[in-house]
Amino acid sequence: MTLTHDHLTEYGGLPVVEWFSAKDEEKNGPPTAGGVAWRISADAYESDETWAGAFARFAAAVDLTQVEALIVGAWPDMYESGPDEVVETLLGAREHLTSLRSLFVADVVFEQCEISWIVQGDLTPLLAAFPGLERFGLRGGNSLVFPPVRHEKLRELVVQSGGIPAEAVRGIAASDFPALTTLDLWLGTSDYGGDCDVADLAPFLAGTRLPALRHLALHNSEIQDEVAAAVAAAPVVARLETLDLSMGVLTDEGAAALLGGQPLTHLTSLDLHHNYIGAEVAERLREALEPAGVALDLDRDDAEEDNGDGTVWRYVAVGE
Repeated sequence: MTLTHDHLTEYGGLPVVEWFSAKDEEKNGPPTAGGVAWRISADAYESDETWAGAFARFAAAVDLTQVEALIVGAWPDMYESGPDEVVETLLGAREHLTSLRSLFVADVVFEQCEISWIVQGDLTPLLAAFPGLERFGLRGGNSLVFPPVRHEKLRELVVQSGGIPAEAVRGIAASDFPALTTLDLWLGTSDYGGDCDVADLAPFLAGTRLPALRHLALHNSEIQDEVAAAVAAAPVVARLETLDLSMGVLTDEGAAALLGGQPLTHLTSLDLHHNYIGAEVAERLREALEPAGVALDLDRDDAEEDNGDGTVWRYVAVGE
């Protein structure tokens, strides 16, 4: 999944196409609704159009019943106001969006709004309104609310954030997603609201609430060592195909916990990129996993920063 300097270019297996601005709509002619993931945006700053207005133009130009994937881009003043207008607009169109299978909210880059400035809210009414959704994603954890829900068909849930509130993590953990195969949470840091602890992740790790889970990412965390230690003994790992503990403050301590825990040789991939693992422990990981065919990513990605006096600062990959 992309970091915050790039827009999504593909979603739900479909290429992303930006819906035309009002000034460009007429010269581009009528579009075809299906076969692409449509991104609909307004300007985050000093917009001449509301997000609802942009969607209204879209709805007038395409057959909404053919839309398979929809990406919500920026909405006006998203650094101060949540996506209430977006939610209300999509709820109002639900009887027409009968083919919608993929929905992502707040596909914005840092030039538009820093990830931890994006004001979110409660997006779970969208899950209730679209029972046919198979993919649901969002960017931004500021004011994110996620009460426990049940959704029968959701297969992928992604929350990209510089900090997911603990209450939202607990709500996701208490939700029932019997078809979910992919869970991807950017846990973040306490500086940006990411205040969950390992105990909040226990329902994911126990392997009982998400019976179809095969791809687990608990990453971008300042407590990545503790997460790794919990994962090392987690029952869910035995049935995973991929595991992602990247983008966080993962040190030799967390890597040693993985090496000393349950076997990981059944995985097709283990992503630990952006880490603070020393060369010796990194080599032990390679020796333990690569001969078994595990695709291991240990790219440090310039994660450490020395301020010149020997002090090493450690950061998650995505914070503000």
